[in-house]
Amino acid sequence: MTYSGRTLAALILLFGLLRGTARAQTSDTLPDCVPLLPQIKAKMPHIDSKKGYVVQQLKPDVYMITEGAYESAFVTTGKGVVLFDAPPSFAQHIVQAVAETTAEPIVQLVYSHLHVDHIGGAGLIQKQIPNLEILAEEGTAEFLREMDDPHRPVPTRTFKHHYTLKLGSLTAEMTLGHWHTPEGDLLISIPDKKVVIAIDAFSSGATPFMNFDLTMNMHEYLSFFDQLGAMDFDVIVPGHHSTPATREGLGIAKSYVTDVYKTITRILAEDHQALKTRAIQKYGENSWAVASVLINTEVNQCAEEVKSRWINRLEGVDIWASSHCHTALVYAEWDVGPR
Repeated sequence: MTYSGRTLAALILLFGLLRGTARAQTSDTLPDCVPLLPQIKAKMPHIDSKKGYVVQQLKPDVYMITEGAYESAFVTTGKGVVLFDAPPSFAQHIVQAVAETTAEPIVQLVYSHLHVDHIGGAGLIQKQIPNLEILAEEGTAEFLREMDDPHRPVPTRTFKHHYTLKLGSLTAEMTLGHWHTPEGDLLISIPDKKVVIAIDAFSSGATPFMNFDLTMNMHEYLSFFDQLGAMDFDVIVPGHHSTPATREGLGIAKSYVTDVYKTITRILAEDHQALKTRAIQKYGENSWAVASVLINTEVNQCAEEVKSRWINRLEGVDIWASSHCHTALVYAEWDVGPR
C-alpha cells in the first residue's frame, strides 16, 4: 500500500481529529462498521501508548516490532542485526527498539518491496546509521532510483530473482514474486527458524486491505497461498495488524479469498439479460452506464453473500468485501474469461 509522506501525515492527523471529536458526531454522520471482533482483539499485543511500539520474540534471535498497524522483523546474527522493512509509522523507534533487545547494531536493512508505507522510514534509519547496507531486488531498486525519494534510499546492494543472505547465524532465502507489485515482492524464509516474511499478502485475523491488498496481479495472488502453504513454517510476518500469522491463519485467509473468487465467478455466469435490457431502456446508447449497472450489481451481490458468511469470522469484511469482489470480477471477467 502506497502513501506519500505528506498524505500519510495528513491521514494520521485526520484519524486524530476524528478520534478527538467522535463523541460530538451524531450517529448518522459516519458509516456504521462492525466493532472489532472479540477473538481478534484478544490476540492483539498490548502496546504502551507512551512508548508507541512493542517488540515480540517470534523465535530465538527473530523479533517483530509493531505499533499496532504495521510490522517489521529483525534478526540477531552474532555479527549484527538484519532489519526487514522500516515502516514510517514507527521508524523513529526502530533503532531504540533493537537496542533494547540486543547489544548488536543494525548493519543491514532489507526492502520487502517498494511501497512507502513499509520502507518509508529507511531514510531516517540511514541518517542514524550512515554505513547501513540496504539490500533489495533489482526491480525495486530500479523503481527507487527513478523516484529519488530521500525517505526510501536507493539500495546499496541488489540482486535478481533470488538471493541467499548469510550473516553470522542467519541464513535467509529471498525469492522474487509478483503477488502484489509489478516491480516485485520478496518472499523471505528463515528455514532453520521456520519463519516466513510475506508482506502485503494477508493479515492474521482480518481480510486483506482493499482490492486484495492493492494487488496488481490477481492471478499470482491467488496461487501465492498454495506457495506459502507448501513451505515449512511455524509463523509468518504479514506486515499488518500486529499479529503474526500461523498455518491456521493462512488457511482461513486462503478460504476467504477463494470464496470471494468463486462467488463472483458464479454470479458472472448467471443470466443478467433482464437487468441489461432495463439498463438499455433507461440509458440508450450510453454503453458505459449500462456496463456500470451490470458491474455494480454483480459486485454488490457478491459482497452481500461474502459478508453473510464471513462477517463474524474476520475483521474488515463489511469494509473491504466490495473492493475484493470488484478486483476478483476484473480478473474473472477479463483475464480468465468465460469458461
